[in-house]
Amino acid sequence: MKTYPQYLEEIFGPGKYQKLTLNAGHDCPNRNGTLGYGGCIYCSNEAFSPAYCHGHLTLAEQLEAGRQFFSRKYKDKKWLPYFQTYTSTNADLERLREDYASVLNPADVAGLVVSTRPDTLPQPVIEMLARLTKSVIVEIGAESFHNKTLELLNRRHTAEKTADAVSRCAAVGLHVGLHLIAGLPGETDADLIESVDKACALPIGSLKLHHLQVLRGTQLAHLVKKGEIQVQELTIEKYLTLCAEIVQRVPEHIVIERFVAQAPPELVISPKWGLKNYQFVNLLNNRLGKK
Repeated sequence: MKTYPQYLEEIFGPGKYQKLTLNAGHDCPNRNGTLGYGGCIYCSNEAFSPAYCHGHLTLAEQLEAGRQFFSRKYKDKKWLPYFQTYTSTNADLERLREDYASVLNPADVAGLVVSTRPDTLPQPVIEMLARLTKSVIVEIGAESFHNKTLELLNRRHTAEKTADAVSRCAAVGLHVGLHLIAGLPGETDADLIESVDKACALPIGSLKLHHLQVLRGTQLAHLVKKGEIQVQELTIEKYLTLCAEIVQRVPEHIVIERFVAQAPPELVISPKWGLKNYQFVNLLNNRLGKK
C-alpha cells in the first residue's frame, strides 16, 4: 500500500509536503443554528488548532507563521495551506474564493487542503475549488456510514449526503478524502468495517481514520459522566487488530493518511494512549510483518 507522502507526490508533484493549518474564521452550521446548535457531541476545536494558528491574524500571516514554525524542524518542504478549523466551506462564494486565493501565491505553496462537512458543499463551491490555479484535496467528515450513529453524534447529515458530496467533488476532478472514527458509541467492529467498505466504494483517494477520544469540555464527556452514553474501552491491542484488518481491505489506490488522533494530553479523558501516529504505524507494521 502506498504511503500518504507518495499520494501527495502523485497530486502535487515530486517533493516533501507539510500541511499548515489555517483558521479562516468560518463557523460551523451545526453550531450557529443553520443546521443545529451545540455541534457534534465529541467535537473540540481546541484539540487540533496549533499554537501559530490564531484567528486574529490574516490568513497570509498565519501561513507565514506556520512556515516559520515548521521550517525550524523540516528543511526544503513545500506547503499545503490546510483550511481545517470548523467547516471550511461555510461562507458565501466570494469570501471563500478570496480566502483560498490569498494563500496560493507563494511559489512554495503547492496547493490546498480544505476540510468540510458533506452538507456544506453546494455545487458552486465545488466548481470554484476545481477552478483554482493549484490542485485541491477536499477532506469530508463522514465519521460513519450508519445513520443511527450519525443521529446519536448530532452530526445533522446522513450517509447518503456523504456519498453525494464525494461523487460531485470527484466528478469535477477534485481529490477527495474521507474521515472516519473508530469506537463510536453503539457501533461494533463490524459496523466500522462496513463504513470502511462503503467509503472505499466511493471515488476517493484517501482515508483518515482515528479512534474516538473523550475530550474535556465536550458534550460527549458530559454524557459519559452522567452514564447516558457508553463508550467502548478500545485498547491499543484491540485497535491494532482492527486496523490490521482494515488495511487489508482498503484497495491499493486508496491511501490511509493516519490511524490515531493526537489531542493535547490535558484535554484527553480517555483513552490515554500517548501514542503519535508514526508510533502506532510502527506497531501496526510489526503486526503485519512489514519492515
